[in-house]
Amino acid sequence: MRVKDVMTLRVECTRPGANLQEAAAKMKSLDVGLLPVCGDDGRLAGMITDRDITVRSVAEGEAPTDIKVGDIMTPEVLYCFEDARVEDAALLMQQKQVRRLVVLDRDKQLVGIVSLGDLAVTPGAKAVAGETLEEVSEPAGANR
Repeated sequence: MRVKDVMTLRVECTRPGANLQEAAAKMKSLDVGLLPVCGDDGRLAGMITDRDITVRSVAEGEAPTDIKVGDIMTPEVLYCFEDARVEDAALLMQQKQVRRLVVLDRDKQLVGIVSLGDLAVTPGAKAVAGETLEEVSEPAGANR
């Protein structure tokens, strides 16, 4: 089974120039905890999470209307390709202890997100989801 068979489609992005209030409002309306950050060319530039907004700005006393997404986003993003095997994506999640990966096509355009939840509800991928959840839930360095 391939990642494209289980991933969530229609992923919305924010732009590096958007302010944090705009990004947080988009997260709220979409009921998500992270947003991919895409440049004007549609390519993935980074990722911003609700935790980034809280820890990197609000906790420092910064006004969310004064800070741009590009100033606090995480530029290094783990991803997989849509034609990757589900087992390979799950292994990457386990190794890096993450619960979701952005999914790119071979032109490196964002096409979706695959999460543990996507794996858990897909027939044939439930066992992989269970193993991945177990590994992701381990404290870093526990089995290493």
